[in-house]
Amino acid sequence: MYQGHNLKANLRDDGIVHLCFDRGGESINKFDARTVRELREAIAAIAAEPGVRGVLITSAKDVFIVGADITEFTDTFRMAQSELVAHIERSNEVFVALEDLGVPTLAEINGYAFGGGLELPLAAQLRVMSTTAQVGVPEVKLGLFPGFGGTVRLPRVAGAAVAAEWVSSGAAFNAETALRNGVVDAIAPPESLRDASTALLRKAIAGEVDWRARRQRKLDALTDLPAALAAYDQAAARAEAISGKHQPARLAAVELMKAAAPLDRAGALAAEARVFARIALTQAAGSLIRTFLNDQALKKGFKKHAAGALPVRKAAVLGAGIMGGGIAYATALAGVAVRMKDVSAAQLERGMDEFRKQLARWMKRGKSQADADRVASLCVPQLDTQGFTEADLVIEAVPEKLALKLQVLADTEKQVGAHAIIASNTSSLRIDDLARGLARPANFVGMHFFNPVPVMRLVEVIRGSRTSDAAVSTAVAHAVAMGKSPVVVKDCPGFLINRILTHYTCAFLQVVADGADFVQVDRALEAFGWPMGPALLQDVVGMDTGAHVVDVISAGYPDRMPPLAHNALKLMVSRGRLGQKSGLGFYRYETDPAGKPRKSLAEDSHALLAEIQPQGTRHFDDAELVERLMLPLVLEAGRALEDGIVGSAAELDMALLLGVGFPAYLGGALHYADWLGMPAVVAQSDKYAHLGPAYRATDRMRRMAAEGETYHG
Repeated sequence: MYQGHNLKANLRDDGIVHLCFDRGGESINKFDARTVRELREAIAAIAAEPGVRGVLITSAKDVFIVGADITEFTDTFRMAQSELVAHIERSNEVFVALEDLGVPTLAEINGYAFGGGLELPLAAQLRVMSTTAQVGVPEVKLGLFPGFGGTVRLPRVAGAAVAAEWVSSGAAFNAETALRNGVVDAIAPPESLRDASTALLRKAIAGEVDWRARRQRKLDALTDLPAALAAYDQAAARAEAISGKHQPARLAAVELMKAAAPLDRAGALAAEARVFARIALTQAAGSLIRTFLNDQALKKGFKKHAAGALPVRKAAVLGAGIMGGGIAYATALAGVAVRMKDVSAAQLERGMDEFRKQLARWMKRGKSQADADRVASLCVPQLDTQGFTEADLVIEAVPEKLALKLQVLADTEKQVGAHAIIASNTSSLRIDDLARGLARPANFVGMHFFNPVPVMRLVEVIRGSRTSDAAVSTAVAHAVAMGKSPVVVKDCPGFLINRILTHYTCAFLQVVADGADFVQVDRALEAFGWPMGPALLQDVVGMDTGAHVVDVISAGYPDRMPPLAHNALKLMVSRGRLGQKSGLGFYRYETDPAGKPRKSLAEDSHALLAEIQPQGTRHFDDAELVERLMLPLVLEAGRALEDGIVGSAAELDMALLLGVGFPAYLGGALHYADWLGMPAVVAQSDKYAHLGPAYRATDRMRRMAAEGETYHG
């Protein structure tokens, strides 16, 4: 009946058309432009065939349809808004044609059915789902919402409350939940899925299931409008609280469904197309789509970087405490036996406390006691180096002091086999400096974890000038096994993340010295999208730690970060105000009943800071504060890429998103520069050039501005 590249339709002797998705040359099905075109042609062929009694929609893959082909979004969303509306309406004609076939239609859902992969079954009249399958509409995670009629059909199939939850959460749901919520009509084990699907479709053909009434419900306005509108109002309040102003898709979707509730299918689909087109062209959607593509590129890079990895069957962690305990936990969770060593029994116990705390949290996510016992058995705490000769990888995590690390690393190298890779979890000390006392520097690499280790995905894998490819590959492979996202960077002061972030910190210190109110700075940067402002960040990090990091890293870039004559961090340290850990920093902290620090304004902070504000205080516009802190960060990110510290703009932006809570709606520093446009970046640079070299664009950036280039193409 129909044969395409991605789907085919066959009319069986019983009058049932088997419409099967089978994307050519791929292991999964996606809704790309070709598939939509072929589906249009297949449905037209089915509609023209007089002998059809029903349609069974299936997948030849292990999954049903994973969603849209996101690689097409970049070009599609370059359309003008009116053109995009028309494009969406043309695509929706296909789903309407399926829905309007004069015979019962049933979608058999196996594996994953996400986004358009669920919107297609919603256009069918019946849905049967494998008990092992998962369904959902995750578009909000890309700054979007369903655009193939999902906001129209899901409320009319499952009700307003379910639709609001599914669309605004973007979550994946199992078969039992989908059945309970009314999204599917039946579920069946994989081995009997086809029998269950065929049986239900035959009942519909025989008139035992009223498929026409099911279709009519999707063509009309929602029933019980007062209850539906109340459900949408509640969902809108939740969406606004979660998303804020920078990610409008969640709230827009709920408001759209509310507005479309009294409309028929045609009116509701037209409204969906209009609102979807508006949201698709927002900064958040563009950034989150770019982030998805960058994340895919990063994962593909893992294979390349890990190609020459040595097997890590046994590992060791030097230095316990919170960081060491977290690294040991993540290593054991990966199934690798790990020895955690410290010279202090108290520190060793602290590390094991962290290990046990993380294990308890893991169990709360549904793991059994047997699972926990297995992981716990892989970690051996010890005060000596027993068993180190068997270690394939040793991760050093002792305090950030050069002399201490040099001694520990040199001693460790004598205790391990010649094959062993030694990695340092240093955050600010050069890998080449740490390697100078080693007999086998080729086996030495940086592995900079971010705290808390079990939560933060990023690991910077740092290649020193004498680090071997095998050492880098082994570190990358182990990080991936731990569930992390490694980014390979070259050795330089601060590596990648701290190099960039220190420029941001120095810009903050300078603007405070110039008279800015740190409270206003925090509010401005938090409103801009950072999870916390720079003053609060230093309180959380610790003033002594922050001051040390700034000193060490800025020394590597004396032209752009010269010593500050008026340094708020050093002033705070000199007065014993170390931040949260001392109860007083920029802010004051008290412990709440849950044992967490509660922030309040410290009345004397402004008077103290007046000591390092020689020109007194003055008012800054929030926009100026954002520009003064963000511009040095963006420019330093560009310099790091130009210097070859990281391999690509995608890796750099992903590192910032995964490592420091960079505002997600911006998509990373370089994507933010692309969104601003390099001419605007250069114009800002000229505006603030009087503040010093940190604010001055490079020649390469000026050429990019002149030639219309972007970092991400």
